[in-house]
Amino acid sequence: MTKLYFVRHGKTEWNNEGRFQGAKGDSPLLPESYQQIKKLGQNLQAIQFARAFTSPLLRAKTTAELTLAQLEHPVELTVDPGLLEFQLGIWEGETFTHVQATQADQYDAWRNHPERFDAKQVPGAETFADVQKRFVQTVRHAEATYGGEDINLIFFAHGMLLTVGIETLLGKPLDQLRARGGLSNTSTSILETHDGHIFNEIKHNDTSYLGIINDPSNTI
Repeated sequence: MTKLYFVRHGKTEWNNEGRFQGAKGDSPLLPESYQQIKKLGQNLQAIQFARAFTSPLLRAKTTAELTLAQLEHPVELTVDPGLLEFQLGIWEGETFTHVQATQADQYDAWRNHPERFDAKQVPGAETFADVQKRFVQTVRHAEATYGGEDINLIFFAHGMLLTVGIETLLGKPLDQLRARGGLSNTSTSILETHDGHIFNEIKHNDTSYLGIINDPSNTI
């Protein structure tokens, strides 16, 4: 059985300002995030991972590198573009409130009703199907290459990508991908699989090691 750990990056300046970051936007981690990443690393310290994977974006890559540096067992880190955040085109860098005011229907669809989201109305954006496909391919390839009995893999990525991807791996339909809301910064979610196709959930959006239940202000 392969156990897969999925970590959302630490909170950034744009997260704090309520801005879309997407796949091209990026902003620095907040000072407080470094302390939270330290707590994340301490929580995972004794676990032996066969391989680690990260999005190329600095907010995720930094979270990955700082976390892995604390582990008792060294692990190689692979940068994989399949873990990039949901591409949001013209929305990237804009505040949630601005997009909600100017494209209320698409904002609500993206956040709450994926089956209604029309990427054509957001130039440069991906579809939910695009994101689902690349995430699932990335995870299955990693599991097929490095997984096995009593093997742990860890992935560092982004809120919307992980929300969509995890629910997809669990077999949820498109209209249910956002039913449980989003994932908090520096949270950990864990799945397991015997065959790389059927996944079971062990833990969802865990932030207990941070001393908080979750961060509802930032679960996108």
